[in-house]
Amino acid sequence: MNAISSVFFHFIGGFASGSFYVPYKKVKGWSWEAMWILGGLFSWIIVPFFAAWITIPNFLDIIFDASNSTLGYTYFFGLLWGIGGLTYGLGVRYLGVSLGSSVMLGLSMVFGSLMPAIYYYFNKAPGKQGIDYFLTTAAGRCVLIGLAVCVVGVYLCGKAGMMKERDLAQEAPNSKSEYNFGLGITVAIVSGILSACFNYAIEAGKDMAIVANEVWKTVNPNEGEFLYQNNVTYVVILLGGFTTNFIWCAYLLIKNGSFRDYSNSKLPILRNVLLCALAGTTWYLQFFFYGIGESQMGNGASSWILHMAFIILISNAWGVILKEWKGVKKATYFTIVAGIATIILSICIIGFAKTLE
Repeated sequence: MNAISSVFFHFIGGFASGSFYVPYKKVKGWSWEAMWILGGLFSWIIVPFFAAWITIPNFLDIIFDASNSTLGYTYFFGLLWGIGGLTYGLGVRYLGVSLGSSVMLGLSMVFGSLMPAIYYYFNKAPGKQGIDYFLTTAAGRCVLIGLAVCVVGVYLCGKAGMMKERDLAQEAPNSKSEYNFGLGITVAIVSGILSACFNYAIEAGKDMAIVANEVWKTVNPNEGEFLYQNNVTYVVILLGGFTTNFIWCAYLLIKNGSFRDYSNSKLPILRNVLLCALAGTTWYLQFFFYGIGESQMGNGASSWILHMAFIILISNAWGVILKEWKGVKKATYFTIVAGIATIILSICIIGFAKTLE
């Protein structure tokens, strides 16, 4: 039952991540940096603090009592993850949405799931899976197969994106494009690797989640694991991500003079603020539900792979639903559908792996 419910919570988290940008598209007249940092204020500061406050009594005491190394590494990996998020936009700009997203999320999925396992193979820790887990257990081999199948799905989605751009270019040969494979793939690799740092940050801050879990278990004995234990860790991680994004957006707001967007009475200021708040809150929900799923499944490779797989799945599914693939050749449309179907298969395989443990 835990396997089914944990996959379901990962799906909700992936759906939130794949859908959060929709409200941003309704913002009128604001620059990217004006809406991004305002939404980020909700997703990285306000909502995480509120979520921790309502789910974990005295969560600030847990943070203040944590060791300097725990806080330092958690915050540091949050900073790196923030850089990965910023460069994500450049990867999409130079490679296109489908190819760029598939490459970056695919790399994040692989690095985020396997690197902690390699680390724990050489640095044994109770409850942590080393890389040997994938080779010596039935559940581990099943997860590895699921990862391989998901990579194939990511490849098909990326291939479909390239085919789509080629199809549309043939229809409008004179249209301008910023497509630059060399620069784009470089940025995408950097973004994909650094975006995986969120999972490293969760590992680095696990001691805080363990304390929250133990306190809850004391009050609620024999009721399983505390589903919201990661909310305290998110406060530190997302503070790191906010720092990176705030510095960059503040630079752009001053450089472009776009800070005036907030006082431009000709624009629907209140409506824009509410839309940014909705986008930011929706974005945070991906990790809120990821934390619930991870608490049931464990912060091994399975949780991270499922999280990234659902994001890729939902992002590409939105593209199909919103008719972004309208006008492409049948072979192109078949390829994106095949990619989505392959990712769904990988999700089923990884969910099944949980039952083998």
